[in-house]
Formats: sequence, structure tokens, C-alpha cells
Amino acid sequence: MTLMNTLNLTYPIVQAPMAGATTPELAATVSNFGGLGSLGSGTTAPDVLNKQINTIKSLTDRPFMINLMVLSEHDSSTLDSEIPAWLNQYYQQQNIEVALPTRPALNFVDQLQVLYDNPVPVASFTFGIISAEQVQRLQSLGTRVIGTANHPNEAKAWAEIGADAVCVQGVEAGGHRGGWLPQSASDPMGLLTLISQTRACTDIPLIAAGGIMTGQAIKAVQTAGAELAQIGTAFLTTDKCGINDIYKQALLDASQDKRSSETRLTRLFSGKQARGLLNDYLRDFAHFENARELPPYPQLNAMTKDLRAHAKKNLDAEYQSLWAGQGVALVRQERTLELLERLVKEM
Repeated sequence: MTLMNTLNLTYPIVQAPMAGATTPELAATVSNFGGLGSLGSGTTAPDVLNKQINTIKSLTDRPFMINLMVLSEHDSSTLDSEIPAWLNQYYQQQNIEVALPTRPALNFVDQLQVLYDNPVPVASFTFGIISAEQVQRLQSLGTRVIGTANHPNEAKAWAEIGADAVCVQGVEAGGHRGGWLPQSASDPMGLLTLISQTRACTDIPLIAAGGIMTGQAIKAVQTAGAELAQIGTAFLTTDKCGINDIYKQALLDASQDKRSSETRLTRLFSGKQARGLLNDYLRDFAHFENARELPPYPQLNAMTKDLRAHAKKNLDAEYQSLWAGQGVALVRQERTLELLERLVKEM
């Protein structure tokens, strides 16, 4: 049985679950079209997540996906690193009040409980791996489980605990990298290499992610051995996406040669590798990128929150995290439905 049948999809299109950018309306639009719409919920409080799931259920009767970030209780509750001196200095220069939260991230177990209490068709996970028992519990509620991998060994680990599929995310992908093994960060693989090496060690169904912007690219990853294509950056400039106007304009400018479409893998915003458009923040602090004392994720993420909020408030693209994949030069300002129709036509 193919993954399209298992997930009851008409088209091999998965809309990427980009936390902070996706909306219930975006997910429902993609699902109603026949793809798999999704909501990036790793930064969403449990009560809000529950409401958003109900909103999606009221907007579509088709399958949709909720994505959570797997963090240990220790990682999500510990804030024991110092704010880096360069970041502190920036806050002082800009007169930005810094209010660190009591914990750097939400409690994953509380978020997962929402999916037990209010089951969804598909649940996907990033930044780590859950237990076989958690996979079985979700599946017993009728939820399909999808893992995220940046390395074949991560895909194999998901296969071994009984996941229904794995999203293999190549180095081209925008936003945070979903892997957790050291080698996925030290030697990042391009998508086609990742697909072929993963195919060689496991037969779990694959969803390909990273730089996919066209119907032709969807066909290419299917030929390489993936069943579905997960697309993120292309949806960011569509009408149902929830990013702010300054971020959206920076992406469109990158596609129209009004600013560089160069992207960078960086840890400077969050402590975890993520790909975004090159801007002043990444240039100004580039020499701290590989500093051993850079606080880990999610601690640095909590420390830069006020910096990003200040930039957003001041309509400043240069100090926001402008997550985008290597295919960003191909974004268009269009309706979500127009993008979907175009992708299908190009296939």
C-alpha cells in the first residue's frame, strides 16, 4: 500500500509544518485540495493547540498533520547558560529590555497529551525521537506517525520503533534541521544523497524535504525513491501563511533580485542549525557561529526572542530570523490554491 493511500491523499504534496508560520487555514486549504496540510505546533501552548486542532477539524474533513518538537524535560526547563556577551552588548546598545522566560521551551509531554485527548489523522515529530510505546499509543488512536531525519541512521531509528513514514530533510531545507544525531549536523547531506542512502538501509516510506519548489522537483524526488514531497518555503509567500509582512517582503525581494537570495545554515538565532536568508544579524555576528560557548537550543532561542520581537516591531528584516530554503529565488506572491494548482500542473 502506498503512502498516498495510507494517508488518503489525492496528490503527493505535504505542506511543511513551519512553527510560527503555519495557520489552521493554511493546513485546511492544502488538505481540502488533496495534499497533506500541517501545523507546526512545537511552540504552541497545549490549550491553544487543542483549539487549533478543533479549528482545522471544522474547516476540513480530510487528513491533516500536527508537528511537535521532541525535547526532554531537562532541555525544555533548563536555562543555565549565560547570555553571550555580544548579544548582551547588542541589547544594551539598542536599549532593549530583556525578559528571559522561566523555561526556554514548552513541555513536550503536555503537548503530546493533547494528541492523545484530541486525536489527529497524522502526527509528525522533529528535533528528536519518541518511544515505541508513544508511537503505538498514537497509532491505537488512529493517528499515523511520521518522524524527521537528516541522516539515514535517524530514519532507521524511526523505522525500528514502528513509525509509518519518515520525512528525510536535505541540507537545502529552510528553517530548523530536524535531526538529533551529531553526524546529521557535522556532515549535512543533500536531499538526493540522503534519499538514496536511506533507501539502502530501510524500506520505510519516505517523504522528501529540502529545496522543492516545483512540480518537476516533486517528480525528481519520487524518481529518487521518496513517495511524497514536503514543501515549505514556497508556501511562505501565499495568502494563508501567517508570517509578518516584512519577512514576506524579504522573501519576495530575494526572488526579484532586490536583495540577495543567499541563505545560510546558522545556529546564531536558536542554538540549533537552521537555514535562513542572509541578513545583517548573521553577518554582524558570523564570527560567533562556531563558538563553543554558544548556548544550546532551546536556551539561545529564548535569549534571542526579545531581539527578534524588537526587529519585528520596528519592521526590520535585518534582525529577524528569515527562515527560507535554497529554492527561495522561486517564491511567488500568490494564493495558496494557485500554488497548489501550479504544482499539480507542473507534475
